[in-house]
Amino acid sequence: MRMPTLETERCAIRPFAMGDLEACDRLFRAVWGAPARREWLEWASRNDKELAELYQPPYGDRALTLKATGEIIGSVGFAPAFGPFGLLPGFGEDPGSPSARRNVPEFGLFWMLAPEHRGRGYATEAGRALIAHAFGALDLRRIVATTEHENQASVAVMRRLGMRIERNPRTEPAWFQVVGVLENEGQRG
Repeated sequence: MRMPTLETERCAIRPFAMGDLEACDRLFRAVWGAPARREWLEWASRNDKELAELYQPPYGDRALTLKATGEIIGSVGFAPAFGPFGLLPGFGEDPGSPSARRNVPEFGLFWMLAPEHRGRGYATEAGRALIAHAFGALDLRRIVATTEHENQASVAVMRRLGMRIERNPRTEPAWFQVVGVLENEGQRG
């Protein structure tokens, strides 16, 4: 099943398309060179359809757009979150056990906004729509989000989304320092 376009009060969350190259150049200039951005966009624009045909979760980047103008202001979506979740107290394992250090997959939520659109609540708005889809249509047990200690803006979004904040007791991996966890309280059977 393909993930539908999700709408919030101010935004739409839709698949990326090849016509989005100029917007992606602006959004991802600091991350990748021009050839890599084009290759990424080709992959991202096919991802939605291909994963659905393989009956896989709707992982991947989606364009976060303003409904009023259609402007792409960021990239949001789901990703496999792969890390040592057993080290975190809320995952119920003994952090000292060898199995707690093993990497396991969780269903991850991510967001990245253009600097000029940060601090306006768009990430929280998009996150709520993605969570509603994940807990409703996909009937997921839980969603996680990860970031570094220094990224307090992302930690604030996690809190606004109602996530429980957990801290990795170790220094590695760097992207796994703060983990937001949200359990599906309304999960069926």
